[in-house]
Amino acid sequence: MDYKDTLLLPKTDFPMRGNLPQNEPKIYEKWQKDCAAYHKMRSLRATNTHNPQKTFTLHDGPPYANGNLHIGHALNKILKDIVIKTHFFNGDSVRYTPGWDCHGLPIEQQVEKSLGKDAQGKAKKDTLPKSKIRELCRAHAAKYLAIQADEFKQMGVLGDFENPYKTMDFAFEANIYRTLCEVAKKGLLATRSKPIFWSWAARSALAEAEVEYKDKEDYSIFVGFSLTQESKQKLTLESNKEIKAVIWTTTPWTLLSNQAIALNPNEIYVITEEGYLLAKPLLDSLIDKGITKGEILKEVYAKELEYCEAINPLNERKSVILLGEHVLMEGGSGLVHTAPGHGEDDYFLWLKYADEAKMAKYNPTQILMPVNDKGCYDESVCELLPSSVANDFVGLHIFKANEKILELLGENLISCSKFVHSYPHCWRTHEPVIYRATKQWFILMDKPFLDGKSLREVALKAIDETRFYPASGRNRINAMIENRPDWCISRQRDWGVPIAFFIDKESGEPLLDEDVLESIAKIFEKEGCDAWWDKEIEELLPSSYKSQAHKYEKCEHILDVWFDSGSTWNAVLKSGIYDAGEYPSDMYLEGSDQHRGWFQSSLLLSCALQGRAPYKAVLTHGFTMDANGQKMSKSKGNVVLPQEVLKQYGSEILRLWVALSDYQNDQKISNDILKQVSEQYKKIRNTIRFLMANVSDLDCLAKESDLGQIDRFILSRAFSAFSQARAHFKEYNFISAMQILSYFISNELSGIYLDLCKDSLYCDKKNGKERVAHQSVMAVILSHLCHLLAPVLTYTIEEALSFAPKILGVGGEFGVFEIAPLESYKEIASDRENVDFILLLELRNKFNETLDSLKKDGVVKSGLELCVVGDFGDFKESAKWLIVSEEGKKLGEKISTIEIEGKIYAIHKSGECKCERCWRYMASSSGGLCERCEKIAGK
Repeated sequence: MDYKDTLLLPKTDFPMRGNLPQNEPKIYEKWQKDCAAYHKMRSLRATNTHNPQKTFTLHDGPPYANGNLHIGHALNKILKDIVIKTHFFNGDSVRYTPGWDCHGLPIEQQVEKSLGKDAQGKAKKDTLPKSKIRELCRAHAAKYLAIQADEFKQMGVLGDFENPYKTMDFAFEANIYRTLCEVAKKGLLATRSKPIFWSWAARSALAEAEVEYKDKEDYSIFVGFSLTQESKQKLTLESNKEIKAVIWTTTPWTLLSNQAIALNPNEIYVITEEGYLLAKPLLDSLIDKGITKGEILKEVYAKELEYCEAINPLNERKSVILLGEHVLMEGGSGLVHTAPGHGEDDYFLWLKYADEAKMAKYNPTQILMPVNDKGCYDESVCELLPSSVANDFVGLHIFKANEKILELLGENLISCSKFVHSYPHCWRTHEPVIYRATKQWFILMDKPFLDGKSLREVALKAIDETRFYPASGRNRINAMIENRPDWCISRQRDWGVPIAFFIDKESGEPLLDEDVLESIAKIFEKEGCDAWWDKEIEELLPSSYKSQAHKYEKCEHILDVWFDSGSTWNAVLKSGIYDAGEYPSDMYLEGSDQHRGWFQSSLLLSCALQGRAPYKAVLTHGFTMDANGQKMSKSKGNVVLPQEVLKQYGSEILRLWVALSDYQNDQKISNDILKQVSEQYKKIRNTIRFLMANVSDLDCLAKESDLGQIDRFILSRAFSAFSQARAHFKEYNFISAMQILSYFISNELSGIYLDLCKDSLYCDKKNGKERVAHQSVMAVILSHLCHLLAPVLTYTIEEALSFAPKILGVGGEFGVFEIAPLESYKEIASDRENVDFILLLELRNKFNETLDSLKKDGVVKSGLELCVVGDFGDFKESAKWLIVSEEGKKLGEKISTIEIEGKIYAIHKSGECKCERCWRYMASSSGGLCERCEKIAGK
């Protein structure tokens, strides 16, 4: 007889195969239409009676609206989505407004590239008015903003995409400008003509955060500057012997801008037989280089050399000897070529001496800097070189001038070689940068402004009050703030927010009148900051100042794009324009490179205006690498595109990859890695499916007193795993949380409980006490699993819940967002009945090993042919635990034994017959049914 129809087999329409690439977009489209799912999340928590005051704001670090998304974007946005949903499913009221950085050089460069060149080879961009260039930049940003938003949505990311923030929106530009005005009012803004990092390739100043270091080959030269007769007399040296101060430099092109030679004030210098002035501590190394034989004619203290003069061999200009602590005895000659227009240390040393009376004849207010914004010598170079060669240098790129300079030095070039060293490069163009003195705007780090504290001090205190994930992030940003120079916020490009100040033509001071500043801000709100260039000064001034328009000129600089993004906390969280959450934000979450970027610029502007950090916590992630830990590049062919991952695997696999990654370090991704993640996904999906299929006919949960010992065991293990996982989720340690859940699913739930429950689930009567107990346990575990996995696998849980039985209490259009774990049995403990499950687990493992051997030897085909006899103490479910038959009226032969902790367990063949319905060997006759099955199925 076929008893199949009498079995209660699992039933569910939740499919085993996800077909994610085909099915996800349908759900995502429903979620994203008018931000329906995000609004549902907000409305569900708007009247949160459980914890009405608890809110969570994640302020979005704006990705750059310039190109399709890469895998790093996917990692970042999916992490943010998991964090937001973790807080939502824990009962918090969440806010997440996505945003975009729309200004800046990369967009401008793309527009310039698309415009190309005219027939004469001149860039077409140079022939267009600024307003047209800005129009094209705005269109370029808008195009990729829409593309990126759509790609983020395809990853299951939820947020207020209906009303995102865009730094190029008119109101946003006005708020960026207002932030600048507030900084100025605090007295923290200053203009200086000082050397800063200059990208000649981008034709703009660079902040420290925009500089990367790469190897570069340079000259290493020692050059002799002859001391003047007056200086030799001062040092009581022979007037007819030529004495040369030997300087060392790696930038020959800056020699024509030399204004001084720097010595260490605490060192002794020597004059050698060759007539070279050198630092005594470096004499041995200079002997090794063949520069001197080391025979000393005279020793002299550095202080005696102060204000002595030497002659620059390139142009016969006098170079004054000054003393500076920055001169080190680690290499070179101990005499540092000093060009204040091309070096920060040089500049500050020159500034230090500027007010000294003895410096008056050197015109200390003049700083030589004959290099234009393209990195080429300008017309002023003619005053710094002999007329016979000067014209050859006009328009020559400085890096192409080194050889010509070396040739001009002639016999004064004492030594010349090449070497490779770490050198600053522009992180946008990847070309080497230069130090170049220009007039720029700075935010001052060390000027007292808040209760006698400087911006640096306020920022360092704010860092101490911020939580960092990982904790090492605190030390990283702390060191950067401690050592950073003043923030250069001005740039010399077209696409950005202007430093919209009127400069008094007579005094050179900016006009910071409140009415003027607010007048400009209001114009920006209505027309955008293009108005700064499109309108005349009189049109921009309020009525009270219009008559004075002739006194002023416009500042032509734009703001560093880091200022834009650094002020988003003000424009988004404090403006009232967006429903974006509260200031300060609960969290900023970006890549670890943003310690020098957005985290830092946001911190400085918030500390300047509010005296505190704009965030309570900072979470960082690493970079994405290929399977071998190599950086991805098109040339290597190892790039993994998120768009391709979605097409092949679906977004859930990408999201699970993120959750399973140690994201605080660099992560590897490849097709093989994604295949492994897919297998883990299948295990999770099929576990959910199995649980759902087996509780499909459950009407109500069993009483706790009806639960068996094994039910209590698995609940205890489940609640322990869930508790640990939740704790890790709350600390954003997703990999540990997922590992705990994965272990529980594979080894305890599927590996033990679900396997041993099948007999009862399939063969007991529908409302049998034992069966309902198992189903109830499964329903509770299922509800907790779905709730825990929902932040990561939101789509999968939504799909599963659309097939869920009523017992889970989920319904409606957005079921996943309404899920709550069933609260039953939470206080249950596996040791309530004094059962040693550690021993039982060891017994189970050893029994399974023995069973495998018996099967291989052909002794048995199934464990159900066996019975196990021994001391199980108070444990009443040993047959179920081992998936063997219960002892019947008689035992068969003893075929093996197991010893555990001194206890002997005998393995017998069952003395009964195989039940044709449940296959246990508990039937009294061949071809018959066991007692249980006979009651249910009859004969």
